[in-house]
Amino acid sequence: MNSASASFSVIDVASRKVIRTTPVLREPHHWALLPDRSALLIGDTSGNALFFLDPQTGELLQHRPFSDPYQLWFSPNGQHLVVAALAVNHVDLYDGRTLRLVKRFRLPTMPSHISYSPDSSMVFVTLQTNNRLVAIDLGAQKVMWQSEIGKTPAGVFWHGGKVLVGVMGSDYVAVADPVDGRVVRRLRTGRGAHNLFYSPDGKQIYVTNRVEGTVSLLDSSSLETLRTYIVPNGPDCIAFAPDGKLWISMRWASHVAVLDPQSGTHEAIAVGRSPHGVFLTASPTLPGPNRSSSLTLSTA
Repeated sequence: MNSASASFSVIDVASRKVIRTTPVLREPHHWALLPDRSALLIGDTSGNALFFLDPQTGELLQHRPFSDPYQLWFSPNGQHLVVAALAVNHVDLYDGRTLRLVKRFRLPTMPSHISYSPDSSMVFVTLQTNNRLVAIDLGAQKVMWQSEIGKTPAGVFWHGGKVLVGVMGSDYVAVADPVDGRVVRRLRTGRGAHNLFYSPDGKQIYVTNRVEGTVSLLDSSSLETLRTYIVPNGPDCIAFAPDGKLWISMRWASHVAVLDPQSGTHEAIAVGRSPHGVFLTASPTLPGPNRSSSLTLSTA
């Protein structure tokens, strides 16, 4: 998804060639797959639109008005769709089946990334410009707490009964207690720690360090760093291909990197300006938060 080019590119994984680039309205960033896999949703933020794509081909099916859909994700049980409207400072709760707006939560300063508790009862959202993490009870439809988490928090990630947050204004991932948001541990990864993703087998966690231009590999049990990969020019989102390669958007280079985690080398494919979300088709399992699907690629 090419945020600064108002388009998304479709790439053939085997040949590494761009098949086509499709314009949208203004600024696509992130995606969500409908729970029944019938459509891939791309949020066009300042275009205030949601685009529906065929998830196997990347063909555009339709689009509809939607308020500033920056980060969006369905709950694990498929009942909720939560959308962080970064530019207009609210978080929207939608019915996951009808996409009808249920509740709007007014929040201060740039709600950014989203993660759910495994039972779908809570959603956690980072607030970038006031350095906080917020917890929302989806059943009660109320904000439970806001907690200082670190400078410019970005990616948020439920893991092992804790909430992990990439602290982009520093060089670490904060580990927070989901009960009150209290930081219980800091994991040093690299400058601009941004987003977090499980490996396909769930045994490791990848962290993109956007400012440093690296990707950290953590052991999911100990949370210790196992390896650091050099991926320059603002590594951001990751998707995992069946051949074991990692497809990583390079926000500052108009490229997608394809990283071989064994050798540590990568190749780069030119796409549009400021590529952000990455989706690969034909995953063997339904993607959950911070899990990507795999095979022919859309970048938006």
